Amino acid sequence: MSESRRGLTRALDGLAVFVLGLAGAALVAMALIQAWQVFARYVLNDSPGWTEPLALLLMSFAVMFGAAVAVRRETHFAFQTVLHALPERPQWLLKSLSRLIAAASGAGLMVLGGTLMIDEWPVTMAGAPLPAGLKFAGLCVGGSLILLFSIERLLTGDYHAPETTEAGD
Repeated sequence: MSESRRGLTRALDGLAVFVLGLAGAALVAMALIQAWQVFARYVLNDSPGWTEPLALLLMSFAVMFGAAVAVRRETHFAFQTVLHALPERPQWLLKSLSRLIAAASGAGLMVLGGTLMIDEWPVTMAGAPLPAGLKFAGLCVGGSLILLFSIERLLTGDYHAPETTEAGD
């Protein structure tokens, strides 16, 4: 593997870890917001309106970021059952096909999510003083990451996630 390719892989390893950390933080924040929602509703008898839209926004980012990392690890948009039953040459073709499907899906999410985000940005979100376009930011950013990671897989070939790589690989 060339030094530039190794550097790119290392950089994208770091990006994947960072994105997964953001997804985890979004899930924790979402759980805390929902806990506040329940406490405020049943103990204070004053349900805040901002909790639901903010929790949904965080869930969107968590799901899309998790999907992007799964695409990079090739555990999402993969034909695992069929893949392992085939000889090496058809495996390569099937992996390439799944990577192309993931790239096309990521591009679609990025473009369409970005369009919706821009169209809705001037409107205020119901229940929260935030731009309504933020509802689609997870689609746009997550789609961009899916596209990036899919292209990386297409260009670099096989990938084994660090936690599944055996010594000597």
